[in-house]
Amino acid sequence: MDVLAEANRMIARGENVISLAVGQPAAPAPQAARDAARLMLDHGRVAYTDALGRGDLRERIARHYQDAYGQSVASERIMVTTGSSAGFNLAFLAAFDPGDRIAIAAPGYPAYRNILKALGLVPVEHEVDASTGYVFTADHLRHLHESGPVAGVLVASPANPTGTMTPRDELRRLVEYADAAGIRFISDEIYHGLTYGQAEETALAFSDSPLVVNSFSKYYCMTGWRIGWLVLPPSLVRAAERIGQSLYISAPEMSQVAATAVFDSRDELDAVRTGYIRNRDLLAARLPGLGYRDIAPIDGAFYAYARIPEGAIGSTAFAKSILERCHVAITPGTDFDQRRGEGFVRLSYACDHASLGEALDRMQALLRG
Repeated sequence: MDVLAEANRMIARGENVISLAVGQPAAPAPQAARDAARLMLDHGRVAYTDALGRGDLRERIARHYQDAYGQSVASERIMVTTGSSAGFNLAFLAAFDPGDRIAIAAPGYPAYRNILKALGLVPVEHEVDASTGYVFTADHLRHLHESGPVAGVLVASPANPTGTMTPRDELRRLVEYADAAGIRFISDEIYHGLTYGQAEETALAFSDSPLVVNSFSKYYCMTGWRIGWLVLPPSLVRAAERIGQSLYISAPEMSQVAATAVFDSRDELDAVRTGYIRNRDLLAARLPGLGYRDIAPIDGAFYAYARIPEGAIGSTAFAKSILERCHVAITPGTDFDQRRGEGFVRLSYACDHASLGEALDRMQALLRG
């Protein structure tokens, strides 16, 4: 976000900055979502809903699990949240007590670590790297748990910042080990719908115990609408509902109405995804020629995570130089991995294809002369 802030200041000065820094689609929310919101505004009344969310949206999300994964999920287990950010808060508060140790991968989304610490929980990070395809495995979880018991584990697939997916069999092993060891499994599935090659799988395919966090921000192109959902084990629904009543009252009703409609926009959304595939292919083809190394498998989401070119003094200084000299914003790896992140950067390819090509041309002029 600091990189984005500086890029925005440059843009305000009239400088032509291309941002590969922030993980949000350049495409607008689908027409059906906007039409539904406009109709509600015309009606005039936007109100609180039940803390768990509108019934029609919860039922539509439940149908999505049947359509997308062949899984029967009761709508009573679904809670609509103010984006996935609120979903993580609610999941952590409902499932854990202060002092509990929660396993996560490094590199990983920095908000995991920050939210856990803010809630009095203890993040326990396990390093993943190119040698293991950046995948957090059941063996990693077993090692952490045997070294010092963990109460929970959070796994993202596709992952941020790497874009790496957990293979289906490995996800099954993770869920089964967690169940057997009494570890709460939280599955971050917010990039589902944005996979290239292997199909994504929900953790709910292997057990009813996981807490699943999802969002309308990424595949559905609704970042600023702040709308997401949780699938909860039956034993945690009432706890999450009561916490949500106190913290949020409810997710914004107009966003809930728009989200219900967006499920009918598959053609529009898949066209956006096709654009990401073009961008992904371009990035994968050109990054090695620019000197980037140890590139994580770009299985899904819209990120590439890579070691900075040899000779660069660190990702923070490297990203600052790229922004100042190329007018291209990229994200230093420091927040994603506190120990090794200064050697890496994340590049988002959620922009339009022409902008990505121009950004790569600018970096090539600087890095390769």
